[in-house]
Amino acid sequence: MAVRITTELLGDHPRLSEISTELPISASWIRGSDGFIAFGTYKSHVVQGKKRFAESSAWWQNELSQLEIKNNVHGVGTGPILFASFSFDEDQPSLLTIPEIVVVQKNGKSWITWIGSEQPELEKRVIQQQGIQLTWEQGALSDSEWSHAVEESVARIKDGELEKVVLARDLVAHSDHNIDPAAMIQSLETEYPSTWLFLVDNLIGATPELLVRLSKSLVTSRVLAGTIRRTGNEERDFALAGSLAKSSKDLEEHEYAVRSVAEALEPFASSTNVPDAPFVLHLPNVMHLATDVTGVINDTASKVDIFKLIAALHPSAAVCGTPTDSARKVIAELEVMNRGRYAGPVGWVDAHGDGEMGIALRCGQISPDQKSIRVFAGCGIVAGSNAEQELAESQAKLLPIRSALTRL
Repeated sequence: MAVRITTELLGDHPRLSEISTELPISASWIRGSDGFIAFGTYKSHVVQGKKRFAESSAWWQNELSQLEIKNNVHGVGTGPILFASFSFDEDQPSLLTIPEIVVVQKNGKSWITWIGSEQPELEKRVIQQQGIQLTWEQGALSDSEWSHAVEESVARIKDGELEKVVLARDLVAHSDHNIDPAAMIQSLETEYPSTWLFLVDNLIGATPELLVRLSKSLVTSRVLAGTIRRTGNEERDFALAGSLAKSSKDLEEHEYAVRSVAEALEPFASSTNVPDAPFVLHLPNVMHLATDVTGVINDTASKVDIFKLIAALHPSAAVCGTPTDSARKVIAELEVMNRGRYAGPVGWVDAHGDGEMGIALRCGQISPDQKSIRVFAGCGIVAGSNAEQELAESQAKLLPIRSALTRL
């Protein structure tokens, strides 16, 4: 017997991050005032291996076939929604989840999708600040060990083994109270409104990088590579933005990342637009070189859904390196850690295969007991990289999650 799932327009409601229901928050994807907030879990599924993206698409289609869909809104992001969080490495588990309730706001219009017979009641969430106490410890590598890994990477690049590699590091924080993901979303929303705020199975973050958006036939990818830390002094930061835009080291790193995305999209797109030069994206803690790559999907007999695009794009040079296989080997040898779902695709998919997938950056994995969190940061290493500067950059990239935790 089919399970009924209904989508209806909503009137006034609290901000997405402030909504609560009888069910616990299970997923989110918010940027500015638009996005998704989800509650409860109807079904979840774990995939891994080389065919994980194709298997995810097949599982989603099978689940859709068992739903009696009553969609009174229509359009991208309406009807049943799947949230997905994929691991960086194919041999690690990735998670798919279908929530029981999803509230969406987009372009001034809001709607709710729920499974069951009665429309759920929405309330305003009141966050109780706990004043948690955190104890930090080093992750897989200490600062000095990670800096040495950067130096080794630069040496291998200069020897011609590869052109670029992205090295990541982690820290672990232990808390005396439960770490509340809903409170963290509100905190991140205040400080980083221009990023995509995500939550899937306790992986939470504020990523500035959009791996891919598919909306009908239009595909978009925001590529970030090349970073400089902000000082907080407006005049000084303006000068730093100018130096970033002219930095040969950062432009080289950015070029590898843009090229990898454009080449991955080429087989699917009848036309692709790659701007001649990047722009500087200003965030509260750092500035990035950024390029928005766009294209129109080919009108072919074989339907292209977002899973096919993810399979072609991941891992991009922005989170792995160039050439990909060489970079993967260096990462496996020098990082000395399991990235889990850090630097993997994360986001949502609708019933038509459209959706948005960011790259899980500026994020942390909350433990099942909610008493600890593992936070991550990564840096692109090229021939001109300096270990001391890369360490400082990694510390700046850890700041969004670390500062969100201090406000709980």
